[in-house]
Amino acid sequence: MLAYCKNQQGLTFIELIISMVLISISVAGLFTVVERANRNSARPMVEHQALAIAEAYLEEILLLPFDEEKASGAVDIGTAEAGEVRGTYDDVNDYNALPDNLVRDINGDLIDLDTDGTQDFSAYSVNVTIVNDGNLGPAGQLVNAADAQLVTVTVAHEAGISITLRGYRSRY
Repeated sequence: MLAYCKNQQGLTFIELIISMVLISISVAGLFTVVERANRNSARPMVEHQALAIAEAYLEEILLLPFDEEKASGAVDIGTAEAGEVRGTYDDVNDYNALPDNLVRDINGDLIDLDTDGTQDFSAYSVNVTIVNDGNLGPAGQLVNAADAQLVTVTVAHEAGISITLRGYRSRY
């Protein structure tokens, strides 16, 4: 047989209500922290994708020749020549003032990784500017501005994230 002790008592109704209120406040605080973490969790992924897109564009541009010397000896400076489209760009200057509202590959085709045919990167836009820049080289031995181009690639996301990469291409 179990012995019955007269000193044992259970929870009173007031103690039960107070413990429920304290637990509710703790859980509400925890949910607030989790909600803030979830709200910002996509930002690193978007930043990483924007950086990868900017790196791809910058590498694509910097691997091309500095300029295109015409048969007449004139140098191509400015933007793409008449009739040139993204898949036929043949020098760095062709990319100047390139606005891509959708991310494209080197041939000018939209990048599409989904099996259902939807555009993965439709929230991104790419802008390229190219300027002659004489700030390349050590002090006193700067490269002539006509022989150095500063390529700036800016990738923006509709969520307000923007990544800018810069690189130099020189005539050598």
